[in-house]
Amino acid sequence: MRDRNPFQYFFFFALLSLLSSCQVGEKESKPDVGHIKADVRIRRFDQALFALDTANIAPGLARLEEEYGEFADLFFTRIVPAKNPKIALEGPEAYLRGFLTHPEVRQLYTTCQEQYGNFAAMENEFNQAFRYLKYYFPALPTPDITTYVSEYTVGSFIYGEQSLAVGLDFFLGASYPYQKYNPENPNFSAYLTRTFTREHLVLKTLIPLVEDLNGNAPGDRLLDFILHTGKQLYVLDKLLPDLADSTLLEMSAEQTDWLTDNERDIWAFFLSEDYLYSSDWQKIRKYVEYSPNSPGMPAEAPGRTGSWLGWQIINSYMAKHPETSLPELLRLKDSQALLNQSGYKPPRQ
Repeated sequence: MRDRNPFQYFFFFALLSLLSSCQVGEKESKPDVGHIKADVRIRRFDQALFALDTANIAPGLARLEEEYGEFADLFFTRIVPAKNPKIALEGPEAYLRGFLTHPEVRQLYTTCQEQYGNFAAMENEFNQAFRYLKYYFPALPTPDITTYVSEYTVGSFIYGEQSLAVGLDFFLGASYPYQKYNPENPNFSAYLTRTFTREHLVLKTLIPLVEDLNGNAPGDRLLDFILHTGKQLYVLDKLLPDLADSTLLEMSAEQTDWLTDNERDIWAFFLSEDYLYSSDWQKIRKYVEYSPNSPGMPAEAPGRTGSWLGWQIINSYMAKHPETSLPELLRLKDSQALLNQSGYKPPRQ
């Protein structure tokens, strides 16, 4: 086992000589987007679905399929698979009737409507985010938003030409008893469900859009992944500039503060452990994937420390290259060149 851990010892002097102090500047001021029109279309599939006459489902199902097109096809074949003959053995109408009349599903829908029956506040947040989207990505169409309830199947996804869908049952609050319904489901671990809140709804709906714009990571090294996910955080920060960093990162305020306070140690850890250029996914994945912790770091360290570090490197790059547009940033695929040109150096603590 290595004993060279910068979290256990102050620093290696040889390593310190490589890490001169440089503070990334303050956040850029927000652009004025008040003149930009980005009226979002909200489609309440959840309300339309649960309004069906369960005594005569077929006509209503046909209307939904006609009105909601590709979304309805995805929903009824993959999410609530009423039209999957391998699952809905008695046919789509019987399967859907069973879903819509199940007491727990009806209660879940009622709970969602209590919180999101009036979607005006969320619509305003989406409209503002899409003004920034038009500002930074003028060639992109404004996405439409479809809401649904799936009994905890999937939280959000992108389909078609940048249409977005959001499952309202994934945003019922940190105190909602998700684990009661499926205690073995890893998606209902406490470190994840603490972000199943109204404050995270717009962010989590936009994440699939930004991931789609960003494409795949350009390689399989940790450096490739941290810069790739760092770009996503940078873009999300631009689309939602009023969002607290802790919400953007889907972490607690204490974890976010820990990252800021230990930036130099995090960078030193990745260098001293030779992780930056590692392609061993099992060793590096918790630094860029949702996880309750980052192996080898103190207990206070959240998962995705690498993604946070990548965001700091991208901030440094954009501070040095302010002429770079967001579409141009997402097209930069040479991770080593991006790191070199960022001039990134963690600040002294």
